[in-house]
Amino acid sequence: MSSDVGPGDSVFKLVFRTSEVSEPGLLEAIWRNIVLGVVQGLTEFLPISSTAHLKVVPALAGWQDPGVSATAVIQLGSIVAVIGYFRDDLVGVWKGISAALRRGQWREPEARLGIAMAIGTVPILVVGLGIKLFWPGYETSPLRSEPVIAVVSIVMALLLALAEKLGPRLKRLDQVQGRDGLVVGLAQVLALIPGVSRSGSTLTASLFDSWKRPDAARFSFLLGIPAITLAGLVQLKDAFSEPSPGGPFPLLIGIVSAAVVSWLAIDWLLKYLQRHSTWIFVIYRLLFGVLLLVWWSAAGPN
Repeated sequence: MSSDVGPGDSVFKLVFRTSEVSEPGLLEAIWRNIVLGVVQGLTEFLPISSTAHLKVVPALAGWQDPGVSATAVIQLGSIVAVIGYFRDDLVGVWKGISAALRRGQWREPEARLGIAMAIGTVPILVVGLGIKLFWPGYETSPLRSEPVIAVVSIVMALLLALAEKLGPRLKRLDQVQGRDGLVVGLAQVLALIPGVSRSGSTLTASLFDSWKRPDAARFSFLLGIPAITLAGLVQLKDAFSEPSPGGPFPLLIGIVSAAVVSWLAIDWLLKYLQRHSTWIFVIYRLLFGVLLLVWWSAAGPN
């Protein structure tokens, strides 16, 4: 430690290190995870890509990339929120599937919703497992770079705009079929590309497929529960085993903040889509992509 650092400064730097050093201290680790939890909660269920923002926000703040493991675990807060928010829907699905197994009532809305959720989860599980097994360098691949995220954000904004413009608003959640689960589930696979947005890709596919906006969002949220839960659980051991000031405590704080903000975001979006279109998200994603490209160009490639 340099001679110009006094005893008080020594204690400060041990507990709360600034971004000038490679590893944060305890208080800064807690602060960073709170910020990441808020970002996760705001962006997981809004169609603007949580992965992109969890990559870009730390970069803008001068922090290290939290990585796939940490962001996947923080997503568990969002899962707690979505399960709690849609608990009645999930109980209905459970009862519907149970009744169908006992009495063959597979045409009931709850049973059909359960089937659609199961079918829609298969594609992302298969592709995600393939990436985990056969692409060990995915976390540091060019797909997670800022320019790719920016371009993908712009492309997805244009697709959402097209779906908003062309798709009729006819289908309700109680009309869901297994085919709907497959169509939206295939769109969910695109969320493995940073910048796509899981809710954005599934909402876009649903709007193209004639869904009403609130029902499309509701199905998107329900369909994401198995995939996001499994992704978080798979990364749980790796994330908590990584050395960090305060052990797992900062990450747990991030999960709690993600849960609270996620609940608020879900509630707001469902109410918003009752009366409004998705154009606000189209505009935001276009601006986000363009500004990110400008920032990356000005900062220069790393």
